[in-house]
Amino acid sequence: MKLWMAPHGLHVEPAEQADAEAIAGLHAQGFYRGWPREDFAAYIAGADTPILVACDARRRIAGFAMLRLAADEAELITIAVDPRWRKKGVGLALMRALFEDLRMTPARRLFLEVAADNPAALRLYARLGFAKVSERQGYYARADGQPATALVMARDLG
Repeated sequence: MKLWMAPHGLHVEPAEQADAEAIAGLHAQGFYRGWPREDFAAYIAGADTPILVACDARRRIAGFAMLRLAADEAELITIAVDPRWRKKGVGLALMRALFEDLRMTPARRLFLEVAADNPAALRLYARLGFAKVSERQGYYARADGQPATALVMARDLG
């Protein structure tokens, strides 16, 4: 079994079917339009959509990250950290585990989309070597009805 260490007694490992409900709950906390448990259950079952979870020894999930693999590219589809665990290195631990896991795939470049008005995520991605590739104006829907711009970012994995 794959296992990576994370801060504060947490570790990172591949998601299991039993995690789908907790993952959907975290996603709904972090994003205006959360995805249902059934979608996450399908992603967990899929070989091209690996999900890693940061959890404690009792499998209480503090955060998760999901990829999509396609040929020699990968895309970070979504990442979310429980508000109680934010600013404690959980997102960084998840990303580092993803990088390690991607070393075992043909992927040579990792892409992601991030809201231009999300400074914490932008700092994390800059720290990890991502650079802006393009913008998508009005890409994200928001609860207040004002769409947000997405920045497309990428970094080489080699």
